[in-house]
Amino acid sequence: MSDQAYLFLAVLFALMGMALLALSLEAHWRQVFTTSPPKETGKKLLRTLGYVSQGLSLTFCLGADHPSMAALVWVMFLAGAAFAIGLLLAWSPGIRKSLSVLFVPSKVR
Repeated sequence: MSDQAYLFLAVLFALMGMALLALSLEAHWRQVFTTSPPKETGKKLLRTLGYVSQGLSLTFCLGADHPSMAALVWVMFLAGAAFAIGLLLAWSPGIRKSLSVLFVPSKVR
């Protein structure tokens, strides 16, 4: 696989991880969904999936570059993903709801 593909997957998993971590918080869940927030096990599942996604993002960064550069790129991807998800949460509910279908397992919703 090419370096660009690894970096694309790293960005994708960083975004997905940040989205899952944000949705594990009750306030953000209510911003996106009209249903009640998940129970404690659902929140733990969202957090776990978020952390796993962040770990996969780091793994793909390591596949694209040597470790010192990969760590730097990964931290920048995390910051960019957090900023992007923060902006997304400020947008209209229709956009948030349509994108949440991509990131949240139906078992949690």
